[in-house]
Amino acid sequence: MDKGWLSRFITIPTILLLDMVSIGFSIYLITISKTLYMLAIALVFLILTVIAAFFNTMAAFSYYDSYFYEKAMKDAVKLRKKISKYYTVAVVVPTYNEDPKVVSTTLKRLKQIDYQKDKLNFYLLDDSTNSEIVEKLEKIANKYGFKFIHRSERKGFKAGALNNFMKQSKEELIAIFDADEYLINKNFLKELVPIFDDPKVGYVQTEKKYAKNNFFADSINLFNSFFFSFIQPSRASHNTSIFAGSCGIVRRKAIESVGGFPEYVIEDTFFSFEAKRKDYKGIYIPKIYALGRPIKRFSAFARQQWRYNYGGTQFLWYYIKKAKKMKLSLVEHADYISLGFGLNYLSVVLLLFTLLSILIVFSSFPFTMQSLNEIFNPIYFKFYLELYGILALALSFLAPIIVSRIYFGSFRYGIMIFLLNFALAVIRTKAAIAAILKSNPSYKWVKSSEEAYSRLIGAFKNSVAELALSASLLFLGIFAFITNNFSGAVWLVWYSLLYSSTFYFFYKYG
Repeated sequence: MDKGWLSRFITIPTILLLDMVSIGFSIYLITISKTLYMLAIALVFLILTVIAAFFNTMAAFSYYDSYFYEKAMKDAVKLRKKISKYYTVAVVVPTYNEDPKVVSTTLKRLKQIDYQKDKLNFYLLDDSTNSEIVEKLEKIANKYGFKFIHRSERKGFKAGALNNFMKQSKEELIAIFDADEYLINKNFLKELVPIFDDPKVGYVQTEKKYAKNNFFADSINLFNSFFFSFIQPSRASHNTSIFAGSCGIVRRKAIESVGGFPEYVIEDTFFSFEAKRKDYKGIYIPKIYALGRPIKRFSAFARQQWRYNYGGTQFLWYYIKKAKKMKLSLVEHADYISLGFGLNYLSVVLLLFTLLSILIVFSSFPFTMQSLNEIFNPIYFKFYLELYGILALALSFLAPIIVSRIYFGSFRYGIMIFLLNFALAVIRTKAAIAAILKSNPSYKWVKSSEEAYSRLIGAFKNSVAELALSASLLFLGIFAFITNNFSGAVWLVWYSLLYSSTFYFFYKYG
């Protein structure tokens, strides 16, 4: 039994057991409810626990599927196959007010791709609004042999830039790279292009990863690794993998068949879904061909997560409207639901659990009204049974720590990921609300200098909502302690500390 399979064998039943205990505890709350108020709380708690169990179960099976995906992939994809047809390929790099030095490094490296030269063209798609940056990028594009295409109006975001490019080109395949992705394998095209010999392949996506840096940046890397190491391979085995926007290749005919890239903030996800509707296949290759620039600032990571959740919320409604006309299996439906609601599960549901916890603490459930002496009374075993139920629910949210230790050999990174999910909860929830209200998808955080005072003020302004929530939970926790509700006090103070992490991350990492 190899280590990879053994680690999954341990993880899956552990997560499923935690889900069962959490649901069992929710049902127990219903049985001990003595008033309509308590029953309402217990029912909502059960609903939220079932939602959490659904996503945890999806994650568990993703771990399982990802291990066997490589074997399944070998039947459909022959990476070692010699290239039989040199399709015309466009290598495109979309930019928007990017650092010219970073772009220069990216273009220089991409020119080293090993492929038949007369079949290969390079394009820089620039939407920059800063005239100085535009001028510099045009010079860099000319220097490295990239055709420079600039738009003065950024209509449709990145999708708009790609659709504009489609009108001015005719290559059969389009390889897309972000402006900060450094190519590390020049055989990118030679290894991936043969996959398109199957006319039903609409796109090929490779694993995305950032270059190593400091502890925070490496934690972000690991944060994203959960998706590319487990979720993408699992979805690929169900033919529901997504094109992740870069480090991949798209067939022109697939783009044209869906009417161009859908002009949403996460155009790649919408395109993948539309390609599926047109019976195109998406292939995921768990291999790294390029490294992105590490994310070293929390504000940059928060901005990324805002965009993902804004777009994910849009996609969820889009899926609900379109899925009725599609013949999808239950697994495929589950994949798309988790794709659209996944970050909301980690944010909106988390906040709802927090608010519900306040109601439980100040309800008349037996375990919420215990003094310190009663808690430490070994005869009062019922309290510990109830406390175990709460702990099991908490552990279901601690799953990243368990998985991080098993797969990546580190509790430290797992704890960081756990804290980041709480630090981002309010931000993601705001993004979901903004998407529902169809407000501006962009969001800006206050910039601060490296001076301690400036960082302090900037962190405070960027996390006002989180600090207000944290202070409220702390106040309620102190009140619970004063009224001899010790277990409730610990519960609320713990939540208070977790939500205050937003302020810490903005202060520490900018």
